[in-house]
Amino acid sequence: MNKAVVLGAVAGIFAFATVAQAEQLFSKDNLKTWDREKVAGGEGTLYGKFSFTRNDAKKDDAIKEIGWMTLQPGAAIGPHKHDVNEDTYIIVSGEGTFTDTEGKESVVKAGDITIARKGESHALKNTGKEPLVFLDVIAQQ
Repeated sequence: MNKAVVLGAVAGIFAFATVAQAEQLFSKDNLKTWDREKVAGGEGTLYGKFSFTRNDAKKDDAIKEIGWMTLQPGAAIGPHKHDVNEDTYIIVSGEGTFTDTEGKESVVKAGDITIARKGESHALKNTGKEPLVFLDVIAQQ
């Protein structure tokens, strides 16, 4: 067999295997920017840097979206319901007010984790003087 044919076949198999496997590392230098204004009727801009968004996720993937989010002082994500998925905020820095499904407001700060399960609603506002930075993870069964 021709050496070039064999090397070409091996390269093709390697390329297929690389494409077929799911990406597991998302370098911060390659994250996708998805900034949105007045999310869910909120205020200001929600700045986002994502590994992937709900628009990119595969049907069978449980995690539909994961990214670093930032709300500047006074900015907010308005109250919204999660009908088909769950949404978790992991607060990294700053301070804000989290509003749960019942309308109860709670102060959140670095290290706090919030979750809106399927059928629940939530909102988040930066009530501090520094940017409110959090990880957002949306999952769906």
